[in-house]
Amino acid sequence: MLRMSEPSRSRLTVLISGLVQGVGFRAFVRTQALDGGLTGHAENLADGRVEVVAEGPRDELEHFLARLRQGPLHAEVEAVDVQWGEAGGVHGFHTY
Repeated sequence: MLRMSEPSRSRLTVLISGLVQGVGFRAFVRTQALDGGLTGHAENLADGRVEVVAEGPRDELEHFLARLRQGPLHAEVEAVDVQWGEAGGVHGFHTY
């Protein structure tokens, strides 16, 4: 049962297009997620995009999403496709 003091958790799924592979994007995502106490994963896709799935409090996910839109220094984020859903109980944060 959720206690009143605990924020509800959400799931954020993001597909990021642009120059996002080979520039440290997944490591950047992992660092940002762990700093925010989020769980999930980041994965390079065959079509050149990066998929990010993160779970945590909605407000922290909103801040995380803003950082994803910027990306690390050498990345060039061109498009961000966002979907929100219910958290599924993911543990840790992994990169693939």
